[in-house]
Amino acid sequence: MTTLDWIIVLALNGPVILFALIKSSGTKDSKDWFLAGRTLPWWIVGLSLYATLVDSTDLVVDSGATYGGGVKFYLINWIGCIAGWLLLAHRIILPMYRSGMYTNAEYLESRFGLSARIISVLVQVLYRTVILGMISTTNFLTLKIVCGWGDAMAWSVVGIIALLATFYTMAGGLKMVAITDSIQSVVMILATVVLFYTVWNEVGGWSGLQEKLNTHSPELEQQMMHTGTDVISRTDASALDQEERARKLLLGGTHDAKLKQIVHQSPAWLACLSLIIAGLAYSIVNHTQSMRLLGARDERHLKNSVAFAGIILIGATFMAQGIGLFGRALHPEITELPGQSKDTIFPIIVRDLTGTGLKGLIVAGVMAAAFSTYDSIGSTLSALLTRDVYRRLIARDRNDHHYLTIGRWLTPLIIFGSFIYIPALLSGGMIDFYLSVVGSFVVPLLVVYLLGSFTRVHRGSAALGLSAGVGFGLYSFIAKNLAESHGLALLPSGLMNNHVTGPLAFLITGLAMIATTLIRGRETSPLFWQNTAALGQTEATGSAPLALGLAVLALGLFLAFIIFI
Repeated sequence: MTTLDWIIVLALNGPVILFALIKSSGTKDSKDWFLAGRTLPWWIVGLSLYATLVDSTDLVVDSGATYGGGVKFYLINWIGCIAGWLLLAHRIILPMYRSGMYTNAEYLESRFGLSARIISVLVQVLYRTVILGMISTTNFLTLKIVCGWGDAMAWSVVGIIALLATFYTMAGGLKMVAITDSIQSVVMILATVVLFYTVWNEVGGWSGLQEKLNTHSPELEQQMMHTGTDVISRTDASALDQEERARKLLLGGTHDAKLKQIVHQSPAWLACLSLIIAGLAYSIVNHTQSMRLLGARDERHLKNSVAFAGIILIGATFMAQGIGLFGRALHPEITELPGQSKDTIFPIIVRDLTGTGLKGLIVAGVMAAAFSTYDSIGSTLSALLTRDVYRRLIARDRNDHHYLTIGRWLTPLIIFGSFIYIPALLSGGMIDFYLSVVGSFVVPLLVVYLLGSFTRVHRGSAALGLSAGVGFGLYSFIAKNLAESHGLALLPSGLMNNHVTGPLAFLITGLAMIATTLIRGRETSPLFWQNTAALGQTEATGSAPLALGLAVLALGLFLAFIIFI
């Protein structure tokens, strides 16, 4: 990184941060801070949805994911997230929006009771702070590898980025976060496009990618380029003694004595299903997404925003995650990467293939992505903790200024508290850790939102369903760690596969809720079926937003299961 590169980084990010700090003084009450006064147009909501989803973890961690697992990882965004946005905007969030709710957890109390609301907050705090930790880790890896800095210098800059995001989020709330996200998304997209075409030219385009992968191994080309191919991963076992190897095999797989490898194989359908569920869980459960839709100026803007965000997401995902595919062609062996970590492929490509000026643009994009998600998750989780825990359970009758102050001061605790995950994230693949957390804790909450919005499951079914689903997820999470560290087999090896946890948690939660409903009867008047007029006057939006959204989803399905099958 030269002086010119740093000038570019500051020029692209500095004015946005300065603008946010200057304009944040206009936020006067909690409605402005938590919901942007419900003034956001569809294009700002859509850009903010995209910017929040595609953060620096997508530029770095998702590149690592496609480097390791190929085009299947497109399914999280192309199908899971887009389908989740459509379900959210056209059904799930409507009763929340019409009744003036501040959070999606608030809806769960109306539909299922207080316990569902509190569990929702705890789950979101858990897994969204994991994302914050991943952002800090990806920024550290980028600065260390691209800039050649030592650990102390790299972590210092990460801390400064987090601190700046904290300042303007505390001051401006959702409106300022959404506006800065929209501006920063342009920097992110520009950086992604430029780097993608740089790597594309280096490898020789799509044909060069396939040729290089096939030359290294026909199996590798099949794994990387086709969603319909079983997932096969190989772990070097040459340095493992018999006891260590036995512990690894408790997690599934077979030992290839000739190649001295442990081989794991998952059916293609199971891997695809697991990834789609993870994308659905992100869009529907994640209040970072719901909060933006709740800030839309009306229902038409709310619904139009998700189709707009989906169009951007398909193109941006193809390029951002495609960097990992091309990285595998350039570095086919994971042992070539620093620390044998696939998460380092993005900063390695930036370091090796970009020159002065271009390097600055890419780092500016990574930092813009970090700002956009530090502020988003900080404001979202502070809203949940303030509205759904503090106001609901601790201080119910304080004035508006009091809740605004609490929300603001929770923001730095959330952002800097997430640093606790960093040691675990540095020790292995970040996408694997994330999917493990989602499958174990977030998927059961996804089922509650789906069944609560589309069926008349009993009001008391959520508590039992969440207990069963999260209980299994927690047991599975612990079992995997104990199997590898202490050789304890608490689950059959076939259930230790990360691709199994999410679908099985989904099934267990759903069956528990349905069984409860069969015993106690269907709910007679949940919030969604109440008279719409009683929830507030809304204008008809017509069928165009849904038709456009379905067309975007159809494009994602076509790419995933026709082009890349």
